[in-house]
Amino acid sequence: MKRRIFFMLYFMLITTFIFSGFASEKETVSVKKQIYEWRIYTLTGDGATLDSFFKETLIPAYNRYKVSVGAFTPYKKEEKEQRYLLFVYPDLQTYYKVKQAVWADKDFLKSARPFFETTAPNPVYSDYETYLCEAFDKIPVMRMPDKNRTLFEFRLYHSPNEDANFRKIKMFNTGEIDLFDKVGIHSVCYGEILAGTRMPALIYLTWHKDEPTRNDAWKAFSAHPDWDRMKNDPEYKYTATNNQVRLLSPMPYSQF
Repeated sequence: MKRRIFFMLYFMLITTFIFSGFASEKETVSVKKQIYEWRIYTLTGDGATLDSFFKETLIPAYNRYKVSVGAFTPYKKEEKEQRYLLFVYPDLQTYYKVKQAVWADKDFLKSARPFFETTAPNPVYSDYETYLCEAFDKIPVMRMPDKNRTLFEFRLYHSPNEDANFRKIKMFNTGEIDLFDKVGIHSVCYGEILAGTRMPALIYLTWHKDEPTRNDAWKAFSAHPDWDRMKNDPEYKYTATNNQVRLLSPMPYSQF
């Protein structure tokens, strides 16, 4: 009798272990990391013409394939006017399919034709940089900013080599993003650059209610003991050695 009970309990434990393993595996696989495509346009002509094209033609075309687009301009006037566009895809396969679908979309091509014909002899931008990024494990899906946001912060962290870049990403995933949450630096998205003009590197975007709130949050971050511990950890030494910071304002037609 005891022997039979022993084997029954043993069978139940093994079965539970196997199915919990399957559940964990399924849970891990089901978490997809978004793909972010950044485009940074440097304008040479009329900004209103390009904005109209983005608002009325380009962004609606991507929306038809369930891709949201954020649009930003430098927070303070700069010598060269720019537009930052952020396209958000659910995965890499969708990125590839949508890129093809948009250029086969008859409605898009018809709507875009006047813009293309007008700006070919009279360009409104010189070129655009592009960065294709994969979301971090910590935040696999972007966080929507509040409606009261007036300021975004775009940061590109360049590393001296691939190992340093991986360690910087680990630093974000295991502590730095949590600290941002504590001090009021509001995360939107983080991405490892898969292809772009500067590599190895990462890009992330945060938002703030206004500039004074942003400055106070960064002061709190710099003074926090968690940051002091992280920045002095030998594992994270020389991880991001060349950083680019841009303060941005959302365009009226931005979708976040």
